[in-house]
Amino acid sequence: MHPMKKAKKLTIIVAIGLLTVSCSNVEKLLKSNDYEAKYAAAMRYYEENSFSKAIQLFENLTLHYRGKENAENIAWYYAQSLYKEKDYYTAAYQFKRFARQFPYSDRVEEAAFLSAYCRYIDSPPYTLDQRLTREAIEEFETFAERWPRSNHIPEANRYLDEMRVKLMKKDYEIAYGYYFIEEYSAAYESLKNFLSLYPEAPMREDAMFYLLRSGYLFAIGSREEKQRERLQQVVNDFDRFSSSFSNSKYLAEAQDIYTRTRTALANLESDEAAGADRQ
Repeated sequence: MHPMKKAKKLTIIVAIGLLTVSCSNVEKLLKSNDYEAKYAAAMRYYEENSFSKAIQLFENLTLHYRGKENAENIAWYYAQSLYKEKDYYTAAYQFKRFARQFPYSDRVEEAAFLSAYCRYIDSPPYTLDQRLTREAIEEFETFAERWPRSNHIPEANRYLDEMRVKLMKKDYEIAYGYYFIEEYSAAYESLKNFLSLYPEAPMREDAMFYLLRSGYLFAIGSREEKQRERLQQVVNDFDRFSSSFSNSKYLAEAQDIYTRTRTALANLESDEAAGADRQ
């Protein structure tokens, strides 16, 4: 065997042997009742960046040290180990739990921030369910209320802005989705709510146009006794749209909807007048 290959093989064998011994040591410690040795080993593994081993030991120590001297340290480094191992979902839970269990700790502010930050990291793209995004926003808002002078406030505000944009995109996607599948009543209500909730949204022009079109299609498909009221609402929506976006790319189509709406209203008035004459 070539000397280089032999040396490489030996290195791999040694590494596997050390890993096996290390894992064996952790397993022995987990079964042991020597909690001081477990604690010392957990701290050593943490300092050596062996977070997966530290997690096992800190988790094992949590119940034994509840209410005792090292309880705070164990809870803190357990959460930190999870965070550094990139298990953000569990880390968020443990940081939040730390803040509840040790409200007078000098680490409580950092724990509250990291709990929210872990939720932020786990927040998915706007096309997916936004439950974690909403949880992260709620935690950052609570953090800002409790520690308004924290050094983390500028950072927290950046994350909040980013996540609010994500929610805005999600809400628009849902509202437009109703229009796309021709659920015009639901589209109209969702777009109206969107425009109320996000008055400065960059897609406001699109939202107002699809509101106008949804309202018109909903109105002409309505029962006769509901049409006049709903068609009049379309006229009002057109007035708002045209005054807000006088140079809109949708203006020609919007004006066509307006003309059709006026014609439909005139026909309703004509039919009502004819009916009154027959009586």
